[in-house]
Amino acid sequence: MTANRLSPQAYTPRGWFARNWGQIALNLSLTLLAFFFLVPLWVVISASFTDEAALTKHGFGLWPTLFSFSAYRYILQNPTQIFNAFGVTLLVTTIGTLASLFINSLIAYALSRTNFTWRRTLSFIIFLTMLFNGGLVPSYILITQYLKLRDTFAVLIVPSLLAPWHIFLLRTYFSTLSKEFIDSARLDGANEWQIYLRIVMPLSTPALATISLFTILGYWNDWQMALLYINDTTLYPLQYLLFAVLKNAEFLTSNANASAMLGSVKVPLQTVRMAMAVIAIAPVAVAFVSLQQYFVRGLTIGGIKGE
Repeated sequence: MTANRLSPQAYTPRGWFARNWGQIALNLSLTLLAFFFLVPLWVVISASFTDEAALTKHGFGLWPTLFSFSAYRYILQNPTQIFNAFGVTLLVTTIGTLASLFINSLIAYALSRTNFTWRRTLSFIIFLTMLFNGGLVPSYILITQYLKLRDTFAVLIVPSLLAPWHIFLLRTYFSTLSKEFIDSARLDGANEWQIYLRIVMPLSTPALATISLFTILGYWNDWQMALLYINDTTLYPLQYLLFAVLKNAEFLTSNANASAMLGSVKVPLQTVRMAMAVIAIAPVAVAFVSLQQYFVRGLTIGGIKGE
């Protein structure tokens, strides 16, 4: 039987292009899409290092028309407060992510077990919270009057611990795990805690990493909890502190009396906004790059045959 051979034309650049044109088109399309996503981010970074007057005169660009650190100097004029807020946010994000992941995965594991008696009832109750909530006023009364969490570190963590959508995502993933591993462990005498900690959790790294990234983003970007429940400035998270700095800058810019008191000092409002965005997004970008491989696999593994 004669083996099929590629024609000499297949080894030419034209032949190679004919065989790979689909992949080339896909790569070019994704490169162009990435360019459109990255350019606005680069423009924001460039604007944060641009002089306020130059930005007003020439507009936004890929490179600063007149390089300046005035926006960062304005934000960091009280570095102790910024570093304290950064530490609060980092601690809240770390503790909140670990606690939320533990609680949500525990509930998801219970819901994934077909022999759990209250499986349907609990699923309905959790799903109901995705459709309806008590509202802002009852939540405020509950947190401040009954739970006594106002002006405490816990108020930045506890209200966001339970995430119904994350529970259902983890439940679906846990349901796809091989039943043979769990049955074998149970025959060897392992209890539910041992199965959960030693089998289910290690096999669910992609899903857990994906949920962790969502939770990190939620805690890191949260400023509404501080707005509603925090008056102590030492408990301000980074996002709320940056929000307060921006509001102060807007007030000083729009208020004539305040501007007169400042004298010749001019608040770089536009560049301050850009610098705030850079400061707020940098740690999250690092977290995304670190978890990217697990994030992609966690989103696609359910559609891969045999997984």
